[in-house]
Amino acid sequence: MAGSWTARLTTRLGAAAIGAFGAVSVSHAQAAGPMPQNVVPPPLSFPRAQYFKSHPQAWAQFVAGLPRLAVDAPEGGAEPTRSTPSASGGVWQLVTKGPTNGLCNPLLLTDATVMVHECDTPNWYRLVPDAKGDYADGAWYYMASLPVIGGTQYAPQYHASAVLPDGRAIIMGGEYNGGNTGVWTRLGAIYDPLANTWTPVKAPTGPGWKMIGDAAGVVLSNGVFMLASCCAFPAADALLNPTSLTWTKTGAPNAGGKYQDEQGYELLPKGDVLTVDIWTAYPNGNATNAEQYSPWAGTWSSAGVTPTSLPDPAQCGNYEIGPAVLRGDGTVVAFGGNTGCVAGATADPTAIYDTKAGAWAAGPDVPAVCGVGGATACTLADAPAALLPDGSILFAASSGYGQRPTHFFEFRPRNKIVQVADTVRGASTSGSYYYNFLVLPNGQVLSTDFSAFAEVYTPAGSPIAAWAPVVLQAPARVAAGRSYTINGQQLNGRSQGAYYGDDAQGSTNYPIVKIVNTATGDVFYARSYNFSQMSVAPNAHDESMQFAVPSTILTGPAKLYVIANGVASQPVSVTVH
Repeated sequence: MAGSWTARLTTRLGAAAIGAFGAVSVSHAQAAGPMPQNVVPPPLSFPRAQYFKSHPQAWAQFVAGLPRLAVDAPEGGAEPTRSTPSASGGVWQLVTKGPTNGLCNPLLLTDATVMVHECDTPNWYRLVPDAKGDYADGAWYYMASLPVIGGTQYAPQYHASAVLPDGRAIIMGGEYNGGNTGVWTRLGAIYDPLANTWTPVKAPTGPGWKMIGDAAGVVLSNGVFMLASCCAFPAADALLNPTSLTWTKTGAPNAGGKYQDEQGYELLPKGDVLTVDIWTAYPNGNATNAEQYSPWAGTWSSAGVTPTSLPDPAQCGNYEIGPAVLRGDGTVVAFGGNTGCVAGATADPTAIYDTKAGAWAAGPDVPAVCGVGGATACTLADAPAALLPDGSILFAASSGYGQRPTHFFEFRPRNKIVQVADTVRGASTSGSYYYNFLVLPNGQVLSTDFSAFAEVYTPAGSPIAAWAPVVLQAPARVAAGRSYTINGQQLNGRSQGAYYGDDAQGSTNYPIVKIVNTATGDVFYARSYNFSQMSVAPNAHDESMQFAVPSTILTGPAKLYVIANGVASQPVSVTVH
């Protein structure tokens, strides 16, 4: 089976482009070549990059079509700080300028601060909200840099990432590492926010783990982090032991070609994990197969067939797909990645998966308002999406593969797509693959775009009350510097929050504790940890967590809230002493 599938792939791309997937070493995984300094290295599938390596003219043509990064603010007068209000959606607002020219891959730590990567470098920065909990006026601080591992400086771009139940953050792999040439590194590290230190994490061992690269990753409902190998053939997955930082083999997607490069992982309400296959019909057709992982069995099985093919058509050679977002009603909206290279099939489709019925249905096509002329089909081939507290899905899209400009939309609860305001800056010169989203505790969405200018999106709608965490037991009195326990239901919310795919993950399905001083209105976030589970099931019960009251908190009467994905619980009265 492996030999015949590799032969078909080699026929499509050329023998020099592929080789045996399971035997490709990191040192031989170089992509095509250098790019201009103002071009953001794109997240390519491994076969696409290897094809470009052996076809330099095709590579040069591809690079010429990529957008150029606009780093400097526009000339001529003061730059606006907010987007033009939209009658159909929310408003974008600039965040205090970051201390670097390139911000990527934001992650929400459990004390509600945001750690943000300086793209393709060892450096990370922390965004701390102001005294009222406002991130737009927050302050930036330098964090510890990534370590040198085995003589190589770890500085990845496009990698797996997650926040664990104990509050640590892990990143694994990277398509690039400190440059604009693809290496699909197998390095990794874990961050301890209490010690402000990174510790190297070794890659899983065994067949398929010579690369991790732009891998998918997900924290299961039981709190265990599952990692995929980007380029293993057959596919390979492993589970992390957070104490020993070692890995245990588990089942991997097994349909069709047994390959999962560019596929994302989405946690489902029952605890399963969904992936939409890209490679099952390669090279003569287009995939419609989906699979789901059972953490109890450690195996993957069929999740049905999508009503239309969501990956970019095989003829285009990109092998990309859009994000898939779990909504609070238990349905998943999966976005396509059609780049429009096939005549008569230019619209980018969506499909909706009912997790209760286990059935797929067609969704609306993404609007054709992209391209320089504003009349080209928009696509989500490598693009972000995030579930808003009001039930809509915010997403970015652009034409072709990452061509400028990028536009922004909301996929509304009744399955209608509405265009909303573009970001304050950068959208006119950016491709959708530039953007990463993160759902903030205040209900806004933070966006980074490889520049120093992060932005926040404030949705127009109100949070859905039924999605809020329910606090069943909490302390009535707390003291600065002490830790306490909260018991409740639905503490992790009903979704992972933000999605992208295999190139970046920014899940926020864990509880954030906010304490608001009654007299001053000042906001204090308490570091949460020891989550009993990470389930996104509606009304998930018997959940518990701990929180540590910050030493800087004001004393006196206060209100305590538990927040998941920007939706806050009912307030609990506490006295801080």
